[in-house]
Amino acid sequence: MTRYSILDLSPITEGGSAAQSLANSLALARHAEAHGFTRFWLAEHHNMPGIASAATSLVIQHVLQGTERIRVGSGGIMLPNHSPLLIAEQFGTLATLYPGRVDLGLGRAPGTDGSTAYALRRNQNMADNFPRDVVELMGLLGDAVPGQPVRAVPGTGTHVPVYILGSSLFGAELAAQLGLPYAFASHFAPAALDQAREIYRSHFQPSAACEKPYFILAVNAFGAESAEAAIRLKSSMQLAFARLRTGQPGPLPRPVDDIAAVLDPAILRMVNQALSVAVHGPVAQVETELRALIERHRPDEIMFNGNIHDQDSRRQSFAIAAEAMERIAAGVAA
Repeated sequence: MTRYSILDLSPITEGGSAAQSLANSLALARHAEAHGFTRFWLAEHHNMPGIASAATSLVIQHVLQGTERIRVGSGGIMLPNHSPLLIAEQFGTLATLYPGRVDLGLGRAPGTDGSTAYALRRNQNMADNFPRDVVELMGLLGDAVPGQPVRAVPGTGTHVPVYILGSSLFGAELAAQLGLPYAFASHFAPAALDQAREIYRSHFQPSAACEKPYFILAVNAFGAESAEAAIRLKSSMQLAFARLRTGQPGPLPRPVDDIAAVLDPAILRMVNQALSVAVHGPVAQVETELRALIERHRPDEIMFNGNIHDQDSRRQSFAIAAEAMERIAAGVAA
């Protein structure tokens, strides 16, 4: 059975607040736990009026404390913003408090604009050190080596599972060389999906962390009682993405009845292409669309994303996605 999980950006909605968004994230994680999702990941973004998960390790702890079984982690931590030692200590502490439940997904982008990246790390070339920093971080989370001058306490010996995230061929190649699981950001940057997937699988080198390739496909989910209702729910994410790409980021907008009447046609085409790896509608339609994605990409896991303004509708959307995955599993088993 293909596993299924959730990526949550802890969206701040129009008319809402960061406090409400963080409460919504915990409620969604509990909902995911009840519906059989494997993991619940949160993403690091900075200086974003519509995202409340900037202090990602703190939000992960918030969700871990309020759930019982589901794995919780980062999708991802933007490593160029941090020293490997600091992340090893943070996630080593989380793994010590919640053993067997913590994941560490790592990204190479700053997760923000240039000015904010400078405010975070002050060095614009840190992304160039990403492969070296990943290896250093894994070493800090691994077993201690005699004479090792610096250790993460807690952290050493926790072996927190590391995942590489990416939207380009760079991440696919790095994950393959290091023998790590790889999650592709097809939920907003699908252009290189096919090539990255094949590079990762064909170049994969088995490691102590992963004996064979483990590929995670990110999919936007807009489940609803009807196809029309799903299209309306999706409009919030379309508007938010358009505003972000045109330099006007803000809270997650309320949905609209006709997105074509709101966005310029060229902008709408760009948005729809970026968000094209998606499933929509009632459970039967979502199941059909998921079957096609699974047949094409053969993922080991699907990471569902879906920024929906109304939280009840958002929880229902993920419940529909979970039901569709269960139906697919039952069909395969039969």
